[in-house]
Amino acid sequence: MLKTILSVSGKPGLFKLVSNAKNMVIVESLTDKKRMPIYARDKVVSLGDIAMYTTEDEVPLRDVLVSIKQKENGAKASTPSTAKPEELKAFLGEVLPNFDKERIYNADIKKLINWYNLLIESDIDFETVEKAEEETTETKEEEK
Repeated sequence: MLKTILSVSGKPGLFKLVSNAKNMVIVESLTDKKRMPIYARDKVVSLGDIAMYTTEDEVPLRDVLVSIKQKENGAKASTPSTAKPEELKAFLGEVLPNFDKERIYNADIKKLINWYNLLIESDIDFETVEKAEEETTETKEEEK
């Protein structure tokens, strides 16, 4: 499901992919359900393609979101995105203990908390792994 949830540079919040066209995609905001076109010149990233740095490797965003959901028992994040830097790092340390303190900034943790809360509010199922996503992961593991 995370493959169809998009972050668009310069636009707040997250968007769900609705349709593809020649030089644009149509997206729907998860916050206000308004639809809008996003053109080829805009920087768009699928949440399914994002990973977070750890001291050993990178962890897919999906795994971090699932860890937060388990910690919060399916509720919104207990730590607000407006918390102090020490609190933000302590929160991330609970859900991703070996996160890279040099390469993950406070702004990244704030965005993670905001995205998690938005996904929970919108009842987006990010725990289920899509078949295509699963095959990609298996192929990568076989190559190692």
